[in-house]
Amino acid sequence: MPEQALGLAELRDTRHRAATDAARAALCNNGFMISREPARRFDLPSETPRRWRGVPRWCGALALVALAAVAGHQLAMQNGLARLREAAEHRLDMLATGLDADLARFEYLPALLEMTPVVPALLGAPSDAGLRDAVNRYLDGVNATAGAEMLYVLDAAGTSLAASDWNRPGTTVGQDLSFRPYVIDALRQGRGRFYGVGITSRKPGYYLSYALRRDQPARGVVAVKVNLEESERAWRLLPGHVMLIDQRGVVILATRDDLKFRPLRPLESLQRAEVQRSRPYGEAGLEPLRWTQKEALARDVQVVALDGVDQLASTRALRGAPWQLLVLDDLAPVRVGARYAAVTASLAMAVLLLIAVTLWQRRRAVRQKLANQAALQAAHDSLESTVVARTAQLRAAQGELVHAGKMAALGQMSAGVVHELNQPLTAMRTLSESAAILLDKSRFDDVRGNLQRIRGMVDRLARLTSQLKNFAHKGELQRAPVALAQAVADAQLIVAEASKKNGIAIEVDVQPATLAVMAEEAALGSVLVNLMRNAIDAMQASPRRTLRLEARPQEGGVMLRVSDTGPGIAPDILPRLFEPFVTSKPAGTGLGLGLVISAQLVRAMDGTLRAANLPEGGACFVVELPVAIHNVPSPQLEGVINK
Repeated sequence: MPEQALGLAELRDTRHRAATDAARAALCNNGFMISREPARRFDLPSETPRRWRGVPRWCGALALVALAAVAGHQLAMQNGLARLREAAEHRLDMLATGLDADLARFEYLPALLEMTPVVPALLGAPSDAGLRDAVNRYLDGVNATAGAEMLYVLDAAGTSLAASDWNRPGTTVGQDLSFRPYVIDALRQGRGRFYGVGITSRKPGYYLSYALRRDQPARGVVAVKVNLEESERAWRLLPGHVMLIDQRGVVILATRDDLKFRPLRPLESLQRAEVQRSRPYGEAGLEPLRWTQKEALARDVQVVALDGVDQLASTRALRGAPWQLLVLDDLAPVRVGARYAAVTASLAMAVLLLIAVTLWQRRRAVRQKLANQAALQAAHDSLESTVVARTAQLRAAQGELVHAGKMAALGQMSAGVVHELNQPLTAMRTLSESAAILLDKSRFDDVRGNLQRIRGMVDRLARLTSQLKNFAHKGELQRAPVALAQAVADAQLIVAEASKKNGIAIEVDVQPATLAVMAEEAALGSVLVNLMRNAIDAMQASPRRTLRLEARPQEGGVMLRVSDTGPGIAPDILPRLFEPFVTSKPAGTGLGLGLVISAQLVRAMDGTLRAANLPEGGACFVVELPVAIHNVPSPQLEGVINK
């Protein structure tokens, strides 16, 4: 399309020149001369001295050279700024992703400690030295595994009862931390976040807190402190300077030590009062930076002056905390390059002007030999026909592109629907054909059972359209008694084609057959399908391919085991299996989010999901869910499982 448009423009320019030449030829034929000839023909006196006639031309040439210099400077500045912005975007993507991951990977620790019996026991008997020692050692072991800087437990009054660093100088044990914002927020709202300098250690860190609320009101608080200085040291290896700014506009991390704990602008009186109360910055003087905003290039990109030096400042908000990452790049190299570009552009324009003058002189001599009006008319007609032909080709190409765009959009829309609905529809067709055969044999009870299963598959198709909404929904799931054998049978139908294609033998053992759990049916089906698909993918290269699902009641709940005969889970992946983007699949075949989403769905149903490797080989996933008060009766469940 660009080549066709260029050809059309060239044809129009040629036609315009030809028409101009035709007019000039017509004037010549009528006795009028072009250019300087009129003055010579009518003997008009020259009002402008000969030596001044070339001045406007030289002024125009100088103006073009100056314009080229300005344009070159502007273009070089824009290109340089664009390169800096692109590099800053890449750095911000990398830094924000890494920092968000560092903040998020400790979110589970406070909630995990609530489920440890010894921690609630210490809150019930804070003066028990034996319990305090046991909690101290337990926190030390958990912290050694998690890699946080410190874990500690506080009572409802905000006093630290136990900590992972109880045997080291600067421990928080015995300290009253009730004035710290993360303690106040945890007691009021259930959770708290805070970045500040430690009261006893004098080291900055990121604090996460979680209220222990088995009984109302809150019995205490579990807190974890994360050291972000390792991230700061890694930033120093990158070009430019990096700063992390909190919600008050104060720099809390920076690759330049002289920028830390200094606000971009003076703090307001309310902010200063809050800082005096919570002491997030320790004894820092909070002297404002010499920071001036000069020009906004985009919403998150601007030119600023820091200590009198112009910098390109690019910012990015973090998802896991109310902070902003800021990357600074010096503009001096860009401006030097722009000046060089301006000089180069002015010299190039001067050369082009000299070439243009030479070509104009030659073209002036050639244009005096143009053909007469008849030849020009013939050329004009030929050009018109060429323009018409090119226009028709252009419109045809545009039509083909529009049609191709429509077909691509149609293919993308239909691919997702076919992928999700193909297997349930195949199962429905098999059931309907089986029902016809059973009807011919007068086996009406079996026909009725097939029709009930078809109805269940229709309901399943309806639920498929709401599964994405269930994943994105952050509220509580609507739980109800769900027959576990029926849920397993529905999931088995979804993965039937994949299991058959890979030669997977599926064994189901649900005892008793009427076993039911309290769950959300669509969420439970999503978890089962994901675990079964992962097992099928893992066994593609195994000599023995058996997928086994076992369910048994246990005290207060139901335990469901999904095991396979694959190679098992790699030792380096097993501890991080339920972290986002952790996967053993090849690049392009998985994002490592399936198990994360499954674990979130199970937790939302008050259950747990864990994984382990079997001694005889293969992996095993264990799902524990609350048992339904009354089992859901279903006389056909055992027949469904046996099939």
